[in-house]
Amino acid sequence: MKHIFREGKDLTGHTLLLLHGTGGTEQDLLPLVDYIDPEANVLSVRGNVSENGMPRFFRRLAEGVFDEEDLIFRTKELYEFLDQAAQDYGFDRQNVVAVGYSNGANIAGSLMFHYQDALKAASMHHPMVPRRGIDLPDLAGKKAFIAAGTNDPICPAQESEDLKALLEGAGAEVELHWENQGHQLNIGEVKAAAEWYKQI
Repeated sequence: MKHIFREGKDLTGHTLLLLHGTGGTEQDLLPLVDYIDPEANVLSVRGNVSENGMPRFFRRLAEGVFDEEDLIFRTKELYEFLDQAAQDYGFDRQNVVAVGYSNGANIAGSLMFHYQDALKAASMHHPMVPRRGIDLPDLAGKKAFIAAGTNDPICPAQESEDLKALLEGAGAEVELHWENQGHQLNIGEVKAAAEWYKQI
């Protein structure tokens, strides 16, 4: 997978896994690192799927309708990429914290839904529930932050509430943060995520 790796102060510390939104690249979320943890290792990945020339992490059938088969395949692909990247770069595989926006937040959620040991924690900005009607792994000890917009036309408020409930039901500790806005990523939620990050 096309990516950027930047070694931080300590390879055994946190590695921030940056996951862009639809049409983004591995450059998009790099500015967030300064707010969240400037000393962390950074692994920023570009999605392997193209939708009308726009990079994504998995296919969709329509707005808000995921191609579930592709989602499962791409989640496994990313999971295996993380294993390989940890070997290649020497960072602690158990200390990966995802920071994802929109489509990137959805693939971060999907990693937690499918693999117990995929992530230590995830900061998901404007995510949806990746899959419904499946048993989640035991997520005890995992932490998640969900940033949602009260007027988000793409992610209805109920999606955020449902995602929180499903993750908590699997044992994760979840903080849900609301901004009075739409689907855009704003500085208020980034600062809230940075505060949450200090506790993990």
